[in-house]
Amino acid sequence: MRIVACTDGDRALDRWRASAPDVVVLDLSLPGRDGLEVLAQARAEGLDTPVLILTARGTVGDRVLGLNTGADDYLPKPFDLDELEARIRALVRRRRGTELPTPGYCGLQVDPDSLAVYHQGRPLDLTLREASLLQALLASPGRAVAKARLTEIVFRDDAEVQPDAIEVVAYRLRKKLAATDVRLVTLRGLGYLVDRAAADAADIPGETP
Repeated sequence: MRIVACTDGDRALDRWRASAPDVVVLDLSLPGRDGLEVLAQARAEGLDTPVLILTARGTVGDRVLGLNTGADDYLPKPFDLDELEARIRALVRRRRGTELPTPGYCGLQVDPDSLAVYHQGRPLDLTLREASLLQALLASPGRAVAKARLTEIVFRDDAEVQPDAIEVVAYRLRKKLAATDVRLVTLRGLGYLVDRAAADAADIPGETP
């Protein structure tokens, strides 16, 4: 894959028009015309290249604005280079018409290569650990997975992980799933599960978070 870098928004837009790239990795903080302006103009001209936004603007409002302007994915700074590469590969694969090879559940899909998560075809902003936890639970929706097993999956490269670390990840994931039809449920003594039927259920008392 050949990489072309542009140092300002106007040059980026000109290059985009001329070269029909496979993927555009777009920084929002560009000199001159900023990244959102570049993206809005490109979409107005019918340029449909997949776009991955990179930015230090990390609020939910900023992410929503970028996605509504026409971005396909969003990666806040600082980021891991392996994750960036994986997300680019996922966008290229989608561009070439390859469907995500993971089964969907209630509108949710997890790309197994990048761990990018999509809800109703739109990116859902999860960390790698949150996405890894969700992927493990989506393998058997409605069935509990033990905390010990989930800890092995989510923290496989961390030999000094604290016993309650998986609870923190689960707590954050639960909040981010609130806008979907999927709920993460804590089952005391058993672990966690995801299930559409749990939408109105409360966690069993005594388990935190």
